[in-house]
Amino acid sequence: MRLRTRLQILTAATAAAALGMMGLTATAHADVTDISPAGANDWSCKPSSAHPEPVVLVNGTFKTMAENWATLSPKLAEDGYCVFAFNYGHAATDPIADSAAELRDFVNAVLGSTGAKKADLVGHSQGGMMPRYYIKFLGGATKVDDLVGIVPSNHGTSNPLALVAGATVCPSCVDQTAGSDLLKKLNADPETPTGPEYTQLATKYDEVVVPYTSSFLSGPADHVTNVLLQDNCPLDTTEHDQATKDPVVAQWVENALGRKGPADPGFQPHCVG
Repeated sequence: MRLRTRLQILTAATAAAALGMMGLTATAHADVTDISPAGANDWSCKPSSAHPEPVVLVNGTFKTMAENWATLSPKLAEDGYCVFAFNYGHAATDPIADSAAELRDFVNAVLGSTGAKKADLVGHSQGGMMPRYYIKFLGGATKVDDLVGIVPSNHGTSNPLALVAGATVCPSCVDQTAGSDLLKKLNADPETPTGPEYTQLATKYDEVVVPYTSSFLSGPADHVTNVLLQDNCPLDTTEHDQATKDPVVAQWVENALGRKGPADPGFQPHCVG
């Protein structure tokens, strides 16, 4: 085993211990493979008139696309969307700016393959926040129709374990710490640049993005919808790590993708569980 690989595994294991206390699952980059989630990355898929924008799924820190989107990807594909996903940033640990450049290149590839003018982005945790860097600084405002953030780290977290992880192997964890230089730059006015529509989904049981209101964005009501899952489904106990597998979340995602503008704030999902 090469020294670099040993170091990757060792540092990832250190971060895993820290993030495990936060309810996350860390994956050593050396073991990450480009296995697509079911329903994703059919590069022959052409968007329909009903769903004219392809959907790009953006996973969270220490996640892989296959695990993060195991539930939502096949559902979106079954419902007629062209779905795409990718692994980025060394298990999403690279600096946010670097990962946003990878997202830019992937979106360009998706648009080139499908012939669509814009894509919809659905992201979990860092994957909900990081695309905003692409939108604001890397030309994404003209190429994104909807950005749906599932428990996104838009204003970072005050959970001290995020910084512990960042000190070992995870520059993106430092970027996601509340008050970081990256977040100050990202959230300087305007938080929600004109172009995309923004839907942000939060749960009061979030133990990673603390406080959960850090997920919300400022902007006009016809441009931004902030959703607390428990406002409509008070018995929904989903937390941060498994939010992408929550059927209530899936309903909100499809409501946002299926209409002009962000999700309808008056939408009432079917509550389960």
